[in-house]
Amino acid sequence: MADIAHALAEIKRGTEEVLLEADLLEKLKENRPLRIKLGCDPTAPDIHLGHTVILNKLRTFQDLGHEVIFLIGDFTGMVGDPSGKNSTRPALTREQVKANAQTYIEQVYKILDAEKTRIEFNSDWLEPLGAAGMIRLASQQTVARMMERDDFKKRYASGQSIAIHEFMYPLLQGYDSVALKADVELGGTDQKFNLLMGRELQKSDGQKPQTVIMMPLLEGLDGVKKMSKSANNYIGVNDPAEEMFGKIMSISDELMWRYFELLSFRPLTEIERLKQEVEQGANPRDVKIALAKEIITRFHDDIAAEAAHQSFIQRFQKGAIPDDIPELELVVGAGIAIANLLKEAGLVSSTSDAMRMIKQGAVKLDSEKVTDTRLQLTVGMTGVFQVGKRKFAKVTLV
Repeated sequence: MADIAHALAEIKRGTEEVLLEADLLEKLKENRPLRIKLGCDPTAPDIHLGHTVILNKLRTFQDLGHEVIFLIGDFTGMVGDPSGKNSTRPALTREQVKANAQTYIEQVYKILDAEKTRIEFNSDWLEPLGAAGMIRLASQQTVARMMERDDFKKRYASGQSIAIHEFMYPLLQGYDSVALKADVELGGTDQKFNLLMGRELQKSDGQKPQTVIMMPLLEGLDGVKKMSKSANNYIGVNDPAEEMFGKIMSISDELMWRYFELLSFRPLTEIERLKQEVEQGANPRDVKIALAKEIITRFHDDIAAEAAHQSFIQRFQKGAIPDDIPELELVVGAGIAIANLLKEAGLVSSTSDAMRMIKQGAVKLDSEKVTDTRLQLTVGMTGVFQVGKRKFAKVTLV
């Protein structure tokens, strides 16, 4: 097993909350493979990068030597998870669930090690419970406890209906943890009530309660709403490589670091080094390219990643840059501020004009908008600078 301090740091990377961290530490000290559970109801056939935040954490546990259980909620998928919903979720048919489940499994193996992944279906233990078993399970919680759940509370207060079977969902998910004897369960922050129910039912069954690890919900391309198909701000793991590349390059420089934290497999020390390089004048575009290539390589391969990069360059040059733009070299010594560079390149009349154009979003560097008026550029960089629609210059700093 890996060094405990290192393992704990990797496990906590990018997490929103760990309940309870002290319990997790004690389990790691037992020096045995822990049973790590992630349950997914196959309510839709496709997985996007938002889903992979938790899958990446599962892969971390695999790399640390633990047993990963990917649980397909083929039974609970027909019930419908009420988490975060303001109305009763439509139940899926058994045929829909089966079809989606097969697609899920194929896609998760793009992240998880298939040979180290244990696939389970919760119908294997939930169907045999029968009516008597369901009644015994329901008797372990009260209506008052269920109404502590925020989404139920809001729906009740606003007069919206709550179906009885929706109260059963947290109990069913919690019973999954009992059946699997889970040491750790992963979930999104919207799953907190369900995850904690697993702890309660395990205690009632005489088991040591699972540690709950909650992962944040990844923002979509807009940087505001969580990534989802309904918001059309997603990157699908089955998207073509060129489409993936273009979408990743479209995110803001600030959001890029969030994607590095939650989606990249690079060591935290390397990501911190990249941040420092950007702060010292490196072009964030180049770092974003590295992120795009890493993600595309994971879901396609390195050849597709490089081809997508070259295609992106060609499309940009063909569509936005004239063939006869001026090229010049600027001797800058230690570096140069963006406003001074634009003035020296003849793209603006003054540094104040440059600052104004940047604030208006009219300045681009290699097709990426420049938003930082204090951006410093260093010796060795080459890029195509654009001000407005018609002023271009290819500048090399020496």
